[in-house]
Amino acid sequence: MSETKQRRTYDPTDLEHRWQERWAESGLYKTDEDENKPKHYALTMLPYPSGDLHVGHWYPMTPSDTRARFMRMNGFRVFFPIGFDAFGLPAENAAIGRGIPPRDWTYSNIERMRGQLRQMGAMFDFDSEVVTCDPEYYRWNQWFFLKFFERGLAYRMEAPVDWCPKDNTTLAREQVVGPDKRCERCGTPVIKKNLPQWLFKITDYAEELLDFSKIDWPERVETLQRNWIGRSEGAEIRFEIEGYGPVEVFTTRPDTLFGATFFVMSPEHPAVEEITTQEQAEDVRGYVERAARMSEIDRTDVTREKTGVFTGAYAINPANGEEIPVYIADYVLMGYGTGAIMAVPAHDERDFEFAKKYGIEIRTVIAPPDWNGEDLDEAYAGEGTMVNSNECDGTPSTEGKEKVTAWLEERGAGKATVTYRLHDWLISRQRFWGTPIPIIFCDECGIVPVPEEDLPVLLPEDTEFMPTGESPLKLDPGFYNTECPRCGGPATRETDTMDTFMDSSWYWYRYLSPHYDKGPFDPERGEKWLPVDQYTGGIEHAILHLLYARFFTKVMRDLGLVDFDEPMTRLRNQG
Repeated sequence: MSETKQRRTYDPTDLEHRWQERWAESGLYKTDEDENKPKHYALTMLPYPSGDLHVGHWYPMTPSDTRARFMRMNGFRVFFPIGFDAFGLPAENAAIGRGIPPRDWTYSNIERMRGQLRQMGAMFDFDSEVVTCDPEYYRWNQWFFLKFFERGLAYRMEAPVDWCPKDNTTLAREQVVGPDKRCERCGTPVIKKNLPQWLFKITDYAEELLDFSKIDWPERVETLQRNWIGRSEGAEIRFEIEGYGPVEVFTTRPDTLFGATFFVMSPEHPAVEEITTQEQAEDVRGYVERAARMSEIDRTDVTREKTGVFTGAYAINPANGEEIPVYIADYVLMGYGTGAIMAVPAHDERDFEFAKKYGIEIRTVIAPPDWNGEDLDEAYAGEGTMVNSNECDGTPSTEGKEKVTAWLEERGAGKATVTYRLHDWLISRQRFWGTPIPIIFCDECGIVPVPEEDLPVLLPEDTEFMPTGESPLKLDPGFYNTECPRCGGPATRETDTMDTFMDSSWYWYRYLSPHYDKGPFDPERGEKWLPVDQYTGGIEHAILHLLYARFFTKVMRDLGLVDFDEPMTRLRNQG
């Protein structure tokens, strides 16, 4: 081969490397800070450091990079940062399976992926990189937790977790496998267990989260979020259970109250054990255990045959004073509404199936068009005229909702209310590789937040991982034994860590000033660049990450950190 032909041969490895060195030396992709130009904050979802870039990473990054370049060529000063969403379960699995500390596994992957990102040639500004497992970052996760706690937005209560009774540990969703819900590690059937957990009161912002008027987001994302929040108008009605007391239910159809012929509780309802009679105790206990092993998807499957067990107890229908039997059934979930329902079989398909199976009265109280008074062959869920409803007979059901609700309010048996399908965000994780929750428990002082000046609460570096997956924080007295910051007495630290969605709910603010130590971000930089102008990422993040991001920004606004309501003005999903 001639020398001339050799010189013309394209060697991408050599050529691209030389050009990338030149780009780096010239600062080609450093952020333009010229405030005479209009700003454009371009953002793509930060990757998890799994080890290698793949097409799934580059699929959303390509349009993000293209758009950022386009805006720069059109005279905008463009900020296009990148980082790594670095906490998570895979690092713990690596620690258990390969004997590699999560920190080492994570940072090794970051180093490799950082090089691959540079090699791809995108115009990322690596000077603004954040890594969410750096103490310099998660210190501010803990600071936010304290601010939420001060405002009553962070609280602790018992909540169900997936539990392996053999390994004696909680399991993440990914560790529960198969249709019969077994532990991934040992194959033991998984059960639900209530443990004290930390939650954020996202429900305080439910109504505001339904307002999309200030953002240009895909209609599908808005629809998914609206459905997830699930606003419902109706009535909260109080049923007295003999020997126990009042239990409240929520219904969007108070006009059907006269047709409630039985009452159903979730198997997990705290009243179940107390109201169950001795004769029914064995059947109820067995049903509760079986329901605990079922997924929510299975329990709410409309095609599945409805099952339940009579508790032996009776409730009083406040509309007519009738005693109605109390059942438990797995199609009623503790996490939805109050965990109990008034069952109106003539006007609800699930209740109709249940009543047919167990021989419970089906009483028509909303007459369908042209109804002749005969028993219904199937549930009628539409509007009509109230019948078999005492003084409300003849009232159109659309008016009956208000009429029955007002009647209940006069008697102290109910009230009009708005509820949401949305539940508070459970942030506790019984894992190691996450942000430690900055709370101390003292026998004298109770729950005590860690003082801001003592942040960050650091993850220990010399940890030993159990084959069961149990968090080593629970087994490390050097971590959990501490001093109460109020009384100076002996105390223990919270050993739960935060949900990794905490890390991704505000990371774009930290990009502005990744080493700033006086707050989560430098407000002067915020004035120059916020809010994000263009965000790109997958539709699969519509109801968790993107909803939490909006919630976080609204809380930050109320904390006085920002003066706008939404984190990203414009969102586009790739594909």
